[in-house]
Amino acid sequence: MDDLKKYIRSIPDFPKKGILFRDITTLIGNKDKFREVIDTLAKRYADKKIDAVLAVESRGFIFGGALAYKLGAGFVPVRKKGKLPSKTIQATYSLEYGEDTLEIHQDAIKPGARILLIDDLLATGGTLGAVIDLVKKLKGEIVEITFIIELEDLKGRSKLSDFPVYSMVQY
Repeated sequence: MDDLKKYIRSIPDFPKKGILFRDITTLIGNKDKFREVIDTLAKRYADKKIDAVLAVESRGFIFGGALAYKLGAGFVPVRKKGKLPSKTIQATYSLEYGEDTLEIHQDAIKPGARILLIDDLLATGGTLGAVIDLVKKLKGEIVEITFIIELEDLKGRSKLSDFPVYSMVQY
């Protein structure tokens, strides 16, 4: 999957100076490579009896929805605070400049449901740490956590060490 790097654009100093942003829009804009990503993930999870694919707003939705469809699984969105219309539970996590809160509907996961977590990028692991808390509160069973891109220098995988983690491309 290292050839996927050719389809991921690197943008220096975005969103602020000193950050090298890994842009997946060039990957998802290429119909063949986007299909390859989804097909590769679907093959990986085909025999895992996934009940639902849970994805984080917003770039995770791109991959999560397509993968859920391909697996014949449900799709569960995790959104920023105040974006979901029904009763929710929340998890707050730290950012380098403060805190943020994620929410999921209280009835989004049935106890014991087999859940695949997906996001576009693993950096520090804070976001997915909060998502794990939400899944645990709803008594879901996390099968694996998957990412398209992993920024290894930031050691986010260490915060997720209680669960299997898979990434397609590492920087």
